[in-house]
Parts: sequence; C-alpha cells; structure tokens
Amino acid sequence: MTGPAPAGGRVVHAVLPGGVADPTAPSGGNVYDLRVCRELPALGWRVHRHPVPGGWPRPDAAATAGLARLLAGLPDGAVVLLDGLVACGVPDVLRPEAARLRLAVLLHLPLADETGLAPQAAAELDAGERRALHTVAAVIATSDWAARRIRAHHGPGLPPVTVARPGADPAPLAPGTDGAGGLLCVASVTPRKGHRRLVDALATVADAPWTCTFVGGTGQDPDGVRQLRRDIAASGLADRIRLAGPRTGAPLAACYAAADLVLLASYAETYGMVLTEALARGIPVLATAVDGVPEAVGRAPDGSVPGLLVPSDEPAALAGALRAWFGAPDLRQRLAVAARARRAILEGWETTSHSLAGALERLRNGPLSP
Repeated sequence: MTGPAPAGGRVVHAVLPGGVADPTAPSGGNVYDLRVCRELPALGWRVHRHPVPGGWPRPDAAATAGLARLLAGLPDGAVVLLDGLVACGVPDVLRPEAARLRLAVLLHLPLADETGLAPQAAAELDAGERRALHTVAAVIATSDWAARRIRAHHGPGLPPVTVARPGADPAPLAPGTDGAGGLLCVASVTPRKGHRRLVDALATVADAPWTCTFVGGTGQDPDGVRQLRRDIAASGLADRIRLAGPRTGAPLAACYAAADLVLLASYAETYGMVLTEALARGIPVLATAVDGVPEAVGRAPDGSVPGLLVPSDEPAALAGALRAWFGAPDLRQRLAVAARARRAILEGWETTSHSLAGALERLRNGPLSP
C-alpha cells in the first residue's frame, strides 16, 4: 500500500523510552538514541522526540494506551522510528497504525537475550518481537551480528534490515596509571553484564597491584547490587573495587583517563559501545567474546586485536586473561600499541547517522506496510 509522504520534507518521529535522558540510568541504547536524534538534523532531517513513560518492554495498560494515543495522533504517512524496547513488546499497538504510518524499529538488543528472564517470559517477549518486526516496514540493527541474528531467528518475510553501528567520538589518549593496575568496568549493574563473575576473576589476581572501578547505574536490579556488594566483601576486595554509580560527561571521561584496561564480562551484548569508547582513548580491553563484541573490538590495520577476548562459557577464562595481563609486560605493550592503532580507524557517529538516514529515506519514499 502506498501513501503520501509527510508534509514538510524529511521529518522523523522518534519514539523513545521515557527515561532515555535520565542521567542516573545511562545505557548504550539511550546514548545511541539521543545521539542519532542530535545528528540527523545535519543530514536534513527534522526530528521530533517522543519519550514515552512505561515499564518497557512489558508496559502496563496505561503506558500501552499512551503509546497508542501517540501513534494515532501522528499524521498519515509519517516516518516513525521506534526504539525496540518500546515497540517489540506491543505488536498489537503497532498493527493498526502500520497501514498509514511508515514504521521502523531500532533494535538494540533482542528482548529474549536479556539475562535472567524466566523461560516463559523470554518466549513471550520473543514472540511479541517477531510479530512487531513483521508488522513494521523497516528494521535498524546496531551491528552486523545483530542483523544476522534478526534475519536468522525471526525468519523469512521480515522487512529490510539496515545496520547502523554506534560511532565513537574522538578522545584524548588515556594516560592511565602504572600501565597495568588501573581497571575499569563501565556497565549498568544488571545480571547480563556479568559483574559477579568479574569479581570472581579479580579475586584470583589479588596478589597483583590493581584497583577496579565499576561505573554504571545501580537502580535496575537492587537485589543484584546488594548481592554484588556481598560478593566483593566476601572476596576481601572491598578496598580495591569501587562501585561508583552512573557517570556521564567529564566524570566518565576522568574514569577512562585513569584506566589501563577496560573490562566487560557480559553474557550477551549486541555491540559493546563502552569498548569502542575505551579504544577511542587507546585503552586495551578484556571482554567476553559474545555476540557483537568481537565486531566492536575489531582489529588494528595490521590485523592485531586490541585486547583480550575470552569465551563466555569458560568460567576460568576471565581469570586466565587477567593473569596473562599482569604477568606479561610485553603482552600489555602489544595490546596498547594495537589499541592506539585501532583508535585511528574507528568509525564516528557521522557514519552511524548516514546509515540511519539512508534507511529512513528509503522508508520515506517506499510503500507502507500492507
């Protein structure tokens, strides 16, 4: 079905989670959403942001009704970019509007990939996501890995899937500390990010001189945060691991500046923006090689990997990598050289916005969903 393009040229309505700009709960998805909303106007797009409150992706009736009212109030033919956290749990809200609006879903993380979900809840979210993605006219994925997974998992009949990887801003080289002992983990304290197994790994290198700062929101899983604090105390590391809470802007930059190695022990990760943020400062990384993480870490021009990637399903792998890091100065030097070389070829947010703008332009000029 073909309908009129929205009046007034290139206009996109960005439907975002209500807390997208909450400084106490920063996330890669929120950073991405806000950044592309800032970048698209330079490419000729007028962006209308619509933060929608609710417990996404499982909203209550009031939040669901609020989203339905918002979409119903948009003009026929409008281009609408919906964050996947909002869209993928409510396919029945999208379907009535798909014949008159040009809907696209920006999928940061497949809903069922969140760690700690009960099997039935994961299955319900997965089924809803499949219906939502088959309802809209376009899908935006934030990594090549995510695009492959979406196509393979949600089967034939999907709309076009475009990749728009997160960019990385240029940043000064991090001076670090002693070249080894300044450790940093930037991740919201949730089960998916693997903080507890990172503590276990750090306990095995207690004889090395290090301190580690955990930067990230602590409000999503209060019980998990309490357990993490108990784990840290039980490991005898309370004076070496600091839970710093969320940081943005200059305070976050200061944490990176003091880091010699950035850690990420995730169980699932569509991309891993904190890894490219580290590499933009020439900081090597140690991460579990899940999903899109190897894509984010990438390689230096000579083919070297600017960090240590370990299997997620081998409990001893993180500890072994940490022992290697502290035990081999030549390894640290090679990784630092590779990180600085990778820094020089990282894609910026202008690449992200061009990819996204191309998808929106095709959506703007293409047919509506049947």
